[in-house]
Amino acid sequence: MDAVFPSFSRTLRRRAAAAVALSAWLVAGLAQAQAFDFESLTRLARERADKPFTPASDKLPADLARLDYDQVRDIRYQPERALWRAEKLPFEAMFFHLGLYQTQPVRLHEVTPTGTRDIAYSRTDFDYGKNTVQPQAWGDLGFAGFRLHNHLNSADYKDELAVFQGASYFRALGAGQQYGLSARGLAIDTVGGSGGEEFPRFTDFWLVRPEAGSTQATVFALLDSPRATGAYRFDIRPGAQTVTTVRARVFVRGNAPQAIGTLGVAPLTSMFFFGENQPRKQDFRPEVHDSDGLMVATGEGEWLWRPLQNPGSTLVTSFTTTNPKGFGLMQRDRQWASYEDVEARYERRPSAWVRPLHDWGPGRVELVQNNTPDETHDNIVAYWVPAKLPAPGTPLEFAYELAWQGDAQQRPPGSWVTQSRRGTGFTKQSAQELRQQVQYVVDFNGPALAALPADAAVKAVVTADANGKVLENAAYRNPANGQWRMTVRVQRQQSDRPIELRAFLQHDNHAVSETWTHIILPE
Repeated sequence: MDAVFPSFSRTLRRRAAAAVALSAWLVAGLAQAQAFDFESLTRLARERADKPFTPASDKLPADLARLDYDQVRDIRYQPERALWRAEKLPFEAMFFHLGLYQTQPVRLHEVTPTGTRDIAYSRTDFDYGKNTVQPQAWGDLGFAGFRLHNHLNSADYKDELAVFQGASYFRALGAGQQYGLSARGLAIDTVGGSGGEEFPRFTDFWLVRPEAGSTQATVFALLDSPRATGAYRFDIRPGAQTVTTVRARVFVRGNAPQAIGTLGVAPLTSMFFFGENQPRKQDFRPEVHDSDGLMVATGEGEWLWRPLQNPGSTLVTSFTTTNPKGFGLMQRDRQWASYEDVEARYERRPSAWVRPLHDWGPGRVELVQNNTPDETHDNIVAYWVPAKLPAPGTPLEFAYELAWQGDAQQRPPGSWVTQSRRGTGFTKQSAQELRQQVQYVVDFNGPALAALPADAAVKAVVTADANGKVLENAAYRNPANGQWRMTVRVQRQQSDRPIELRAFLQHDNHAVSETWTHIILPE
């Protein structure tokens, strides 16, 4: 046949070879798609770090850009079009529309057993409410972020479980909780940087399609900013406390015009307006906050509790340690009567506890407290600062569990602070003495104290820095509830400077409580 039809034969062979090549290319492409994982994401982050930073466009269509807050809220994703709803999988994803504060689009992808596909924006997925807009002219606009849903509280309805929206912010809920504080992928120069704070953002997300019996949702994210890039993996396990396992590799950009001053790992962002230690007379509510304290478990074995405050100006404090066991912004007070807010329900706001999954080395837990005029602004930030930054091209790798906790939350193994109240009762002190002196009443509870005999000799060990003089301290059992109460009275040396206090309860020369470490703000 070759002799008779040489041209036809060669054509068949070329087509056969092309078919084999095409088949091999398809198989290779499928294998590459199926192999999308943390390592392939790391390569993307490393490649991006080697190139100059390119900011994303934040230009919206004119009719969309004109919408105000309420009008943007009127644009809603249609639940019946949720990703994975038709397959009746245990998790579903819905997407946020761009508008107002969310102007930079993120790219979304789905990872399936047969490969990775882009999730394109479609105007038919959204209900635009009463807005007069022309979405058919917008093209592929992109998304502002997404949320995951799951049977968190009942088998009849898929509740909102987690949200990724805005810069590198994300947050999640455990059963019976309401949204409060947020987490971030990375914080850069929150304080201390000459150029102001830099907000890295997740530019791309890969949502892994869950299997029918999945008990966790997996999300990959690519982070980018002028001075750093990063590869992130989030495994989200819903429950009474929803746990997000975070794995990250961060690359410092070698071509950035300015060096990083402070790199914040596992940052948490919250709100503290006022509380028992800083009451607000004109508000009918006793307390208003998403978190009431920072808890730190140091690598040296000490547990610390720092009550949050709303300072007049930015206050930065930190705790130096090596290989921390954990830290978190906690909402310990979970009684409705402490807030009396029928809408905000601050007693349902989650605590967020960060537990490293490997040794983090030397560094510090830093707490930034800013002033806020009201409860609509987040003014509290806490994060881990490694003592040394990696060289460009060398990843800073860290992994941790982030637990969103409710009534059952992380506690020190011994005893802990249940409330910190500032002020005095009836006193014969002069007005000048009252201005110069500050008193706190601090309550402790926990198994180490409960196990002590009724006549146990417990004392308060209290120290102050050079600007404070401890005038009085006492510890005694509260006859009303059986807990232990400590009173501390301190005199200021200079009213325009803060005072740092440390106190714990001791029995037989052994600490039986965490360390209460508090800052008395300058006047």
